Amino acid sequence: GLREGICVMEAAFVSAGGLGCAGVRTAVSLRGQTVPLSAAAAPFVRARAAVAAACRNVTRVQGAGAAQMSATFRSEQKDVVVITGSSSGLGLEAAKELAATGDWLVVMAVRSFAKAEKAMREANINPENYRVMSLDLASLTSVRQFVDELKSFLSRARLDLNALVCNAAVWYPKDKKPRFTADGFEEHVGTNHLGHFLLAHLLVSDLHKSAKTGLSPRLVFIGTETHNPDSIAGKVPPQADLGQLQGLLKGLGEEAPMIDGKKFEPTKAYKDSKVCNAITMKQMSDRYSPRGVVVSALFPGCVASSGLFREKRGWFNSFFPWFQKNITKQYVTTQEAGHRLASVVANPLYSTSGAYWKWNSLKLGVGKMDVVGTNIAISQQARDEKVAGVLYEKSAELVGINPTPKSKSLPEPATEIERQVRSANAMR
Repeated sequence: GLREGICVMEAAFVSAGGLGCAGVRTAVSLRGQTVPLSAAAAPFVRARAAVAAACRNVTRVQGAGAAQMSATFRSEQKDVVVITGSSSGLGLEAAKELAATGDWLVVMAVRSFAKAEKAMREANINPENYRVMSLDLASLTSVRQFVDELKSFLSRARLDLNALVCNAAVWYPKDKKPRFTADGFEEHVGTNHLGHFLLAHLLVSDLHKSAKTGLSPRLVFIGTETHNPDSIAGKVPPQADLGQLQGLLKGLGEEAPMIDGKKFEPTKAYKDSKVCNAITMKQMSDRYSPRGVVVSALFPGCVASSGLFREKRGWFNSFFPWFQKNITKQYVTTQEAGHRLASVVANPLYSTSGAYWKWNSLKLGVGKMDVVGTNIAISQQARDEKVAGVLYEKSAELVGINPTPKSKSLPEPATEIERQVRSANAMR
């Protein structure tokens, strides 16, 4: 069958070291568009396309006397990706790129329905390739309503959820006093972390259901260099620091709105929320990658002209892009950042769960940006198992869920194909 054939080829591809090859790139056709891949990935992609073409409009019979089962893969059957905050910025660029292939149905989970719809119309994206749905991550009720509506839509359309991108974020650098979500949480952490935390956990079972052998669904978080005090960008004060989670343990309300329980500082609150995203990514990878879901994060580069900086002072918005272009060499356009996000969603090169992808400059201040993302370490505090465990469990309590415990071992493969994939993954 199609998916079994793809699985065997992916196993061979990974065994050959394809996912570890980040050197020479070649342009190949993937999902109807030309994308850059390593030389090792190109044969896999061409073979996958060939198998897909050969297996369309075919039926198969399972076992002697078994009922005939349809295995027809119609062209209108699309993979489904949900992208939060996709009415602008890199979320919008990724949505446009994936929708333009014709192979993806992009669900744009946004606060402004009209803004998202207008952006896609102006880009001449086929309306059949996207769907705009309302989501306010600052309200846990809105998150639950969105999930119910999404599941109802997918059920009616007989579609699977193949990817979820937790992209939306708020940052209010000029605030002197904290804002609070509908549920009473400090808004940076309540929106950027807790809203996505609930959304990801309510949809991870749907991602798991869509996991077919060799075609792992993706759960992707957007990271930032500033979450890590050991990085150049992360050293700029105020630095991210979760402390002993005193504020989180008190509920992130008016008494203690900051995670560390200290005085409110909006930029630190934003950075702390991105540490939480990195921790959530690692914790969910530990729990759900054994169940077939690839959980990862990426820092796509510094989109210095992003709307995220809209509340910064004028001098900052003039100086910061110049600094990132000429000094750190980390500057990327919104379009390029969106392309990198789309790649992490759809490109087989980015199939490592627990990875934190970053595109590095070849040398600080010299050369160009790497053409393929590199899996780097998250911040030291985000790797602290004690802090991560407490944050994960308390976050679950605050949003009202009981997450799946960590798996001590992978489940035993049920089929020969799954055993081949397991063996190939072990050789990465």
